[in-house]
Amino acid sequence: MNTRLGVKQKVALGITALIAIAASTVPASASTDTGGKWASSDHWGVITRNTIGSPVADLRNGPFGSFGINGPSARPPYGRGSLGIEVADRSTSLTPPSEQVTFGNEVDFYGDRVLALNKVGFHVFQTGENVSYGGTGNLPNIKFEINPNLAAAPATTYSSMVWNPAPVLSTNRWSPFLDATTTGTWFLTGNAGTVTGCNLSSQCTFQALTTALTDGGAQPTIYTAGVGKGRDYMWIGAVDGLRINRAVYDFEADGVKTRHAG
Repeated sequence: MNTRLGVKQKVALGITALIAIAASTVPASASTDTGGKWASSDHWGVITRNTIGSPVADLRNGPFGSFGINGPSARPPYGRGSLGIEVADRSTSLTPPSEQVTFGNEVDFYGDRVLALNKVGFHVFQTGENVSYGGTGNLPNIKFEINPNLAAAPATTYSSMVWNPAPVLSTNRWSPFLDATTTGTWFLTGNAGTVTGCNLSSQCTFQALTTALTDGGAQPTIYTAGVGKGRDYMWIGAVDGLRINRAVYDFEADGVKTRHAG
């Protein structure tokens, strides 16, 4: 019995050590900054302030490609799940009547430096129907709510910094990684967009946007980060693998998992 007890104790100690090692490799709390921190899965969800109508932003399994689609583009790029997004274009009494939804994190990116962003993007599941609703550029976006801290507009303490992807031509399958720092266009909402010239009607490259935000004022900082859609065309699809610097946020049915970017 003593021998058996000793074996059990050794096994228990070995399991405890493995748990401790595993815990030491799990990302903790969050940042897009260069400090090596990561966003907590508990803090992701629909940002209610940025939701109009009754859209859907739901963690789900799949989609696994349309019928006849095989290979890597037939499944989510990470794990088995994704963030399903559904918005309608004519479902509210507002002007415009379209819906809007943002699924994001209002806690972990707060105070991080906008100018520390160096890799941003995601994978998207686009359908032929979405193209028929609004063209090949009818896609979800990435949105950072920020304090632009512009020397030219010191009283402006809020703006949404929005990335619109370049058109995606392949449909009914998962796209490759769409890099928001080298493709698509960005704009700032409100007075910050007017002052910098990077606004909805005159969108900028990522490099031009960051240059415009470097006008001698304090460092622009982030309030929130998220992905979403609206307010424009109807869209039903999915997003996965949101990348913010060294972290990839893997949307799964049971939560948001953080992976280290390769």
